[in-house]
Amino acid sequence: MAIPDDLEVLYEDNHCLAVNKPARLLTMGDATGERTLLDMAKDYVKRTYAKPGAVFLGVVHRLDRPVSGVVLFARTSKAAARLSEQFRERTVEKVYRAIVEGAPPERDAVLQDWLWKDPGRNVTQVVREGTPGAQQAALAVKRLKTNGSRSLVEVHPVTGRSHQIRVQLASRGWPILGDGKYGSTVRLDGSIALHASSLTFWHPTQGEEVTVKAQEPASWAGLS
Repeated sequence: MAIPDDLEVLYEDNHCLAVNKPARLLTMGDATGERTLLDMAKDYVKRTYAKPGAVFLGVVHRLDRPVSGVVLFARTSKAAARLSEQFRERTVEKVYRAIVEGAPPERDAVLQDWLWKDPGRNVTQVVREGTPGAQQAALAVKRLKTNGSRSLVEVHPVTGRSHQIRVQLASRGWPILGDGKYGSTVRLDGSIALHASSLTFWHPTQGEEVTVKAQEPASWAGLS
C-alpha cells in the first residue's frame, strides 16, 4: 500500500502548520534518506506561498513511524521556541484513539508504570520501580466500544515516554492492532491502529487555545 503523496492540512496560519500524518511515514529524516512528512510539508509551503529558496519549518514533536494523526510544525523560529517549550512542559493536550485486542475497562482508568527503553533494540519495557534508567509513566484510557475480540479506546497520555501508549496497553493484554513489536497477532502492512486524533496548544503569538483534530484513517472502518 503506497503512502499518499498529497498532504492533508488541518490548520495553518503565519506561525503554525498542522497536518495529518499518514501511517508508515517518518516525521523527519533518518539514515534511510526516505521522503518524510517534513519534506512534504516544506513542499506544500513553498508551493502554496511561492516561497523562494529554502523553507523553514520547525519540528516541535513527532509521531512514531507506524502511527497516524496530528503533527504540528512551526513556521517561524519564535513559534518553534514557544511551541517546543509547551511540549517540554507538557501543557499540550494530546488525545489518541487506538484499536486494541481485548477489552479494557469501560470506565476511565489511569495506568501507572515504570518504563525502561532498550536503545539497542528500540523497545520499551515495563520494569520495577528503582530499575536504573527507568522513568515513571501514566496513561488515562477509556474503552469506547467493543466488537468481538477488539476494542476502540481513547487514550490521554499524562507523561510522554518512548512507545508509552504501545507498551502500557500491551502490558495489560491489550496490544494495539498491528503492533507486532508489542505482542499483536495481527499485521497491518507496516502500520498500527494508533492515531493522534487531537492536539490542543496555546497559539505562540495570539495567546489563545487552539485544538486541531484529525479523522481516523479510512482503513479503520473494517477493523473495529
